[in-house]
Amino acid sequence: MRDRSKPKRGLPGRGRRSRASRFRQRSTSVPEGHLAVGRILGAHGLRGEVKIESHTDFDSRFDPGQQLLVGKELLLAEIKSSRPHKGVFLVQFSEISDRFGAEELYNEWLYIPEEAAMELGEDAFWVHDIVGLTVQTESNSQLGEVVDVLFTGANEVYIVRPAPGVNRDRDLLIPALEEVVRSVNIEAGTLTVRLQPGLLEESGE
Repeated sequence: MRDRSKPKRGLPGRGRRSRASRFRQRSTSVPEGHLAVGRILGAHGLRGEVKIESHTDFDSRFDPGQQLLVGKELLLAEIKSSRPHKGVFLVQFSEISDRFGAEELYNEWLYIPEEAAMELGEDAFWVHDIVGLTVQTESNSQLGEVVDVLFTGANEVYIVRPAPGVNRDRDLLIPALEEVVRSVNIEAGTLTVRLQPGLLEESGE
């Protein structure tokens, strides 16, 4: 879908070099007025297909004919073909016809304008709403800050950077399960969890 608030440039065609975020990446900075719906993991094959990791519950975002905005420059790209493959989408953009062009898009995020967003269901949140929340226990002890979200297929996992005083060298991995995540308060900026055995194992708690 095209963002009509301002004109977008298209992806460079074949022979032109383009300026080449949620798995394993610390909180991506989403351009104002936009939502991240996927990330390009790399090229697939020789004809310009790319592997896309979906960050949306709406697979129709990757249907042929759909338009997405690529990278921080918000370059307009139209999907020519798409098919699911081993947990990702293999997508051919109309503007890319060879592997070289596809490789230039490695690790780029895909966005849509906020006004094109579909309504979320109850207890559903955008990734950019979750990233930055303060994680606390039911007794109001701070554990840290959500810095990223992993999509594992079964459920999301929140990556939490430990707060000062939490004696842990590595990030906390908190599964987004009902028995663990007790409440999410976007307005207050908090995510309340029920501690599970082993969660703070490194700290000795």
